[in-house]
Amino acid sequence: MVEFFSLTIKPPKKSPLVLRMVVLLFAMVCGVYICSICMRQINARSNGRVLSVKVVERLCEVPEIQPSEKPYLHFPQPKTFARAECGCNPVQYFVILSTQRSGSGWFETMLNSHINITSNGEIFSNKVRRSNASSIVETLDKIYNLDWLTSASKNECTAAVGLKWMLNQGLMQHHVEIVEYFKSKGVSAIFLFRRNLLRRMISILANSYDQNAKPLNGTHKSHVHSPQEKLLDVQDFLRVPRMDLNSRQVKIHKGSLSSQVQNWDKVEKTLKGTQYESFLYEDYKMS
Repeated sequence: MVEFFSLTIKPPKKSPLVLRMVVLLFAMVCGVYICSICMRQINARSNGRVLSVKVVERLCEVPEIQPSEKPYLHFPQPKTFARAECGCNPVQYFVILSTQRSGSGWFETMLNSHINITSNGEIFSNKVRRSNASSIVETLDKIYNLDWLTSASKNECTAAVGLKWMLNQGLMQHHVEIVEYFKSKGVSAIFLFRRNLLRRMISILANSYDQNAKPLNGTHKSHVHSPQEKLLDVQDFLRVPRMDLNSRQVKIHKGSLSSQVQNWDKVEKTLKGTQYESFLYEDYKMS
């Protein structure tokens, strides 16, 4: 005997009216909330109330040094490049004050042979840059902010930056403003002069002769000497690691003064017994 069963599927019950109203009310509340947020954002933009976020950079820590030395260490932020990993390496500002024919060219090339020293040469030999105090300050700001790019620039790895400045290149005319600037910026001054004025005078005459006779075939050479021990003191003064410095400039007038001056007997007779007698025999010294 076979029995048959029939499966009857009932249709789903219709949703109650109350449930539909609840869902509709929830959708309306969400819509109103979203619209209110959009309106607030539009009003904020129209009123110019833009949220500003300030990024606070981490200040570089000054190495453990004497408090009196802290004003001489700086952390420049150049506009022309980024110092990258060297950004927190302190930089010392310096200036070489000198006169012509005092060995300043040789001295500066020696400093620039150091991997962490940048000396930018006679920047103020250009008359426009030294025409007034404002031009001088503007130029100095670029130099000490590492934005003055020359062949000597070490860029991000610079630990000491400066320039060579002759006394007759606007320095004496604007000395009040310049001294005030150096004090405010913590600039260290290196005075480079020839103690032996006789040697300087002979150097000036020899340089004049070289310019007229042109015996060097376009190759620049200088009347230089090499007191290496003084260069170590300068490196310590600039707070840079000691290195063996070198220069491509070479001597062109060697030997004693008597071998370089034709009328040496007359010069010697004139200076003997005077306060300048020591100049006849004293070797070149750097101060």
